[in-house]
Amino acid sequence: MSYRQACYDEPLIFDLESEQFCGDEVLKDSPLPETLRRKCLNLPDLPERDVMKHFVRLSQMNFSIDTGFYPLGSCTMKYNPKINEHIARLPGASLIHPNQDESTVQGALQIMHELENMLCEIGGIDAVTLQPAAGAQGEFTGLQIMRAYHEDRGEERKEVIVPDTAHGTNPASAAMVGFDVVELPSKNGMVDCDALKSVAGRNTAGMMLTNPNTLGIFEKDVLEIADIIHDCGALLYYDGANFNAILGKTNPGKMNFDIVHFNLHKTFSTPHGGGGPGAGPVGVKKPLDQYLPVPRIVKNGTYYSLDYNYPKSIGKVRAYLGNFAVLLRAYAYIRSLGPEGLNEVSSRAVANSNYLKTQLEKMIDLPFGGGRMHEFVLSGEKLKSKGVRTLDLAKRLLDYGVHAPTIYFPLIIDEAIMIEPTETESIQTLDRFAEIVHEILQEDSETVRSAPHNTSVKRIDEVKAARELILSYRSLKEHERKFKSHSS
Repeated sequence: MSYRQACYDEPLIFDLESEQFCGDEVLKDSPLPETLRRKCLNLPDLPERDVMKHFVRLSQMNFSIDTGFYPLGSCTMKYNPKINEHIARLPGASLIHPNQDESTVQGALQIMHELENMLCEIGGIDAVTLQPAAGAQGEFTGLQIMRAYHEDRGEERKEVIVPDTAHGTNPASAAMVGFDVVELPSKNGMVDCDALKSVAGRNTAGMMLTNPNTLGIFEKDVLEIADIIHDCGALLYYDGANFNAILGKTNPGKMNFDIVHFNLHKTFSTPHGGGGPGAGPVGVKKPLDQYLPVPRIVKNGTYYSLDYNYPKSIGKVRAYLGNFAVLLRAYAYIRSLGPEGLNEVSSRAVANSNYLKTQLEKMIDLPFGGGRMHEFVLSGEKLKSKGVRTLDLAKRLLDYGVHAPTIYFPLIIDEAIMIEPTETESIQTLDRFAEIVHEILQEDSETVRSAPHNTSVKRIDEVKAARELILSYRSLKEHERKFKSHSS
């Protein structure tokens, strides 16, 4: 199947109409006093038809999970069932406001309370907060709980141990909370327990671990790791990024983790990418539940209420109670599949991963041989002999209508190519992907190095893009002004 992405010379929506939409006519009957009314909403004055055309065109110039294979390693870009979207758009869910009195949103509070209980069962933990808006904020929340726990015990522990295979947010979150990060080297792609024993001690606050890790390898010594951490009085934190691999098979509680964060937008199939939306609930074992953010949702008989009476709580970590629409989608996903369905998710995810790995490792090196869980990481090091790098392969995949996999991560693999097919892709899709990789490896190096050719945007100067960040309309206009000034 040939592929060519749509390409429009589409301006920014603010450039489609120079006149700004002023609110006088719309707001003339507003009950707000004059002092609270805005004179101009700073919105382009466009009819609905033109707005729809604009955003549909932009969507046609992009990739989506509904149009192609999205093997983005460690991101779990699975198909999002549309029934979940329908449920999230029901008026009883989409038209409520978080400032409403709790008596008027009993249904929403019940859903969140039940979701907390389901996550407790899935994770093998005792209590959950739904507040964190994403995995990284979940990490931040969990580490704040870790710090509060040690401070409550009168201990000043400064170090958090992070394996060299960890997601980059792990050391970043630890540093944000004020911990010193201790990087732990791997041995055969897994935690080196001897190395762990040499660094764990009285100054250790905890360790952050993903299992299976980012190489797709299950940390078989996880119980020994937990013992080492607990023996020195520290806590073990579970990064839930790879939870899709173990659903229904085991859980962090059985592995003796103390703090867990979930990525609902990954494991439980809610749309994500491009910066959001997400949800990163955090679960804990007792007695850490006393440090969870407030308010907590509590049930008294058949009535649900918000309880702020937790003196040792770390406080709020975001406005209101979490990304409700994301929480609702995840709730619908879990309820629709049930325990047996969730078990099947992980079975298929691991089977798909190993099926594709078996085909691709014949073409591209697989460091640390053997089976994998939900994802695997290849090394494009030997591609250099053909004048091609991992980046070039990733760009060329776009020309075939396949989203590029994660590349250059984890850092311990040279020219890393991280692939996660998820459970929702068919064998036909996996076979076609393997065929595409094989075709690309047979192409002349110049064709691959100059890719992509069939996308709406060709290869950019990534170094310049990183140095000259243009992330908003305002910064774009400022950049254009500087360019014109310099040119003149």
